Amino acid sequence: METTNPVSQATLEPKTKITGKVVKITLAGALIDLGQSLPGVVHISQLSKDAVNKVEDVVKEGQEVEAWVRRVKKDRIELTMVEPLALEWKEIEPEMVVKGKVVRLETYGAFVEIGAERPGMIHVSELTHGYVKTPGEVVKEGEEVEAKVLEVNRKKKQIKLSIKALEPEIEEFKPAKRDNKRSGKGGGGSRKEMMEALQTDEPKEPELTAMQIAWQEALNRSGADKHRKSKSAISQEQEDLLNRTLEKRLPTGG
Repeated sequence: METTNPVSQATLEPKTKITGKVVKITLAGALIDLGQSLPGVVHISQLSKDAVNKVEDVVKEGQEVEAWVRRVKKDRIELTMVEPLALEWKEIEPEMVVKGKVVRLETYGAFVEIGAERPGMIHVSELTHGYVKTPGEVVKEGEEVEAKVLEVNRKKKQIKLSIKALEPEIEEFKPAKRDNKRSGKGGGGSRKEMMEALQTDEPKEPELTAMQIAWQEALNRSGADKHRKSKSAISQEQEDLLNRTLEKRLPTGG
């Protein structure tokens, strides 16, 4: 958050950018006039990202400098001339949404600069819904993206991000299942089940009552008697015919 001087000390929150003039140099750092009732102090370790042996190698008395508020104390305002990170490790939490720029692509994912000490990494499977062969199919270097923090490992200094987590989920189309009890789990059913189904579909002969069974047996016996009588009559006729024939052909005595 950038501001101009003079400002109220109550508004000097950490990371507030402010300008001032170097009024004194010491072995331990520099004293900065911020136009406040309290002086600004920059420790030698906060003059540059690189190691500093002498304060005068970086700043001179009377020089205008830009600095950022680290903390406000009762007797001074501690400053740093090293631009602070937009996101400190303690500020990064899972589920928070961050914005950043894609700075590197690898076969397994993309790295995004989000203002933290280390870039966040988006695995290829977290770039979007569906199959992705290479990260370049979804994002390009230099592209601004928005992502959700999945996991933060402060010891290993790793930040895992996901773009997919911010996209609406795509519901897969699933055909309705047929309610076929005979088909079984696999849809085809077993041979036994199929045979039982066929037997169930075949019409069954009606069951006869005791009276109907007795009547049927009487009819069967009557038919058998008639058949036997007819057979006996035919046999007698054939025998009579044979005798008459023989009588005609045989010579008679006389």
